[in-house]
Amino acid sequence: MTDKATKPMRILSGMRSTGRLHLGHYKGVLENWLTLQQNHQCFFFAADWHALTTEYANPAIVKETIWDMLIDWLAVGIDPEKSVIFIQSEVPEHAELHLLFSFMTPLSWLERVPTYKDQIEQLREKDLGTYGFLGYPLLQAADILIYQANGVPVGEDQVPHVELTREVARRFNHLYRQGIPPLFPEPESLLMPASKLPGLDGRKMSKSYNNTIELSEDWKTTEKKIKTMPTDPARVKRTDPGTPEKCPVWEFHKVYSSEDEQQWVQHGCTTAEIGCIDCKTCMLVHMKEELDPIRERRIAIAARPDDLHDIVRAGNERARHEASRTMDKVRKSLKMSYRV
Repeated sequence: MTDKATKPMRILSGMRSTGRLHLGHYKGVLENWLTLQQNHQCFFFAADWHALTTEYANPAIVKETIWDMLIDWLAVGIDPEKSVIFIQSEVPEHAELHLLFSFMTPLSWLERVPTYKDQIEQLREKDLGTYGFLGYPLLQAADILIYQANGVPVGEDQVPHVELTREVARRFNHLYRQGIPPLFPEPESLLMPASKLPGLDGRKMSKSYNNTIELSEDWKTTEKKIKTMPTDPARVKRTDPGTPEKCPVWEFHKVYSSEDEQQWVQHGCTTAEIGCIDCKTCMLVHMKEELDPIRERRIAIAARPDDLHDIVRAGNERARHEASRTMDKVRKSLKMSYRV
């Protein structure tokens, strides 16, 4: 995390509800959120509208997964007493601000966002030639600015989205706030450490690759997945020496195992003194220590759906209160505050 996040800030971040959360989400996003909520005012939202940018033909998946995702957030420790937890579409002011921004934002700003063409290429099986997909970075800008957030936790690939948000804030302030204090701050990108965990096959952990460890699965399923993970292809037989750096399990050791254990694996693998199951079993002990409490909390939270709904309802109300205050100022800035 950068030094920008060491002083108290208002933080905004969200996650699309398009499938079950996995260990990559936990290590790459949620652990960062846990750190941020200790010292900052955080708004975390389930981005159901953003999910529709790629899943508009299958909206049922959003409803099927959104509550599971929110349960995972609470299970890992996202605290509704410290953070505002809400659902994007329950705060319609996001859409209103997005619409107003769309009138003043040059088309070329959206077309040059690097992820636009990249994702169209990566998701060729989907028809993404839509206005919503082109405009989703502008909706992100509205998500951020409606809370006047000044910090946004992102990976390197999302920095251009925050830069677009800064440009939109600057343009709005220039067009409509001349002679008076600016309404929108220009938010800073808070570069977060990326997840170091690969998927079970060594590629990025992704449900698209069917190589994930889901937060909601039981331990026997996780254990079986790890024990059947491919390892260094050079280790065909138990007596063949291997190279840990060529094995995806080694990346798990770097996250879960102690330095002494890593040295033991390094030596044992390269000399063939230990087998792949020995290596995996050592790491699994620590993974289980981390995941068991999360999964126990998850079961308890899922058994009390009314409590979960109360938490989200309260978060929706707090978020909408803040968003409404901002929109009142936006309408006044645009001379569209009517008293009739």
